[in-house]
Amino acid sequence: MGATKSLQKTNNELADANRQLEILSNGIFKNGELPTFAKKIMETNQFPLRPRTLEILQINVGYMCNQVCDHCHVDAGPDRKEIMTWETMELCLDVIRNTGAHTLDLTGGAPEMNPHFRRFVEEASKAGIKDFIVRSNLTIIRANKKYYDLPEFFKKHNVHVISSMPHWTKGKTDKQRGDGVFDKSIKALQELNAVGYGMPDSDLRLDLVYNPSGAFLPGDQASMEKDFKKALMEDFGIQFHNLFAITNLPIARFLDYLIASENYEDYMYQLVEAYNPMAVANVMCTNTISISWDGWLYDCDFNQMLGLKVNSKIKHIADYNEEVLNNRDIVISQHCYGCTAGAGSSCQGTVA
Repeated sequence: MGATKSLQKTNNELADANRQLEILSNGIFKNGELPTFAKKIMETNQFPLRPRTLEILQINVGYMCNQVCDHCHVDAGPDRKEIMTWETMELCLDVIRNTGAHTLDLTGGAPEMNPHFRRFVEEASKAGIKDFIVRSNLTIIRANKKYYDLPEFFKKHNVHVISSMPHWTKGKTDKQRGDGVFDKSIKALQELNAVGYGMPDSDLRLDLVYNPSGAFLPGDQASMEKDFKKALMEDFGIQFHNLFAITNLPIARFLDYLIASENYEDYMYQLVEAYNPMAVANVMCTNTISISWDGWLYDCDFNQMLGLKVNSKIKHIADYNEEVLNNRDIVISQHCYGCTAGAGSSCQGTVA
């Protein structure tokens, strides 16, 4: 019975990924046909898109989350059961110890909800990675007593904390991420500040991520950072280092929102019209390998959600070979316009 349910769920996920790709590939709208992303980068002699030197290993340790956010491209939530096992984590640790990459980026869901999270952090922190990132949604720190000590745990292992913060006001934050999220996020940020995170001269890095709450592109990252810092300091005494502005890609829940609100066509036109060839050279897929909770390899976590594995004979962490992977062509589709619009977008913010 368990195997049947698991197979059915896998088939449902594949069907949904295929549904999204079909929607994205059908670029014929009432105002004309959109060019494919492949054709667009051909015009600037950037096709095929190829990786540069690998810098970042991004590992999704599970889709389980204590929140259900409207814009979440992972479709994360409390009911998700996809959790990386310790066996797969051990395979990841072997790669971490031998990679040329300098950054380890743990994501989810809420990565802290993986039952092996702390053990994995402890082992990975011994590997000598230069920048060890955990993407925390902040509210997990206040979700349950077993998470209350996370700020101290992060500090002990010199973890670089990157957290989503939709806005510096309660109304806009709770609208996007759920009632009570803002207050819990503020409390968590204050606790991180209390142990040294986000202070101007501190090596304990605390960065925030902004995603637009509607069918529009983010504004200027530097200007928004100033506004966020001013408001959070004046209202709550909170400090942080950098703000990353990330464009919402038209996949998963955000794609469903765009279709339901009849904004899909206009949003795709926005992305195409804002296409910036300067951003193409630095998009995240050119220096990152994304590893899913079950060990499959992807060019980025957006491709992961669409089931688009790397175009290489090496497709799983068990067979990892960095030299072979560095010689692949990157898999692209229409959603890639989201990473090349305006100043560009990656998990580390703008790229151009």
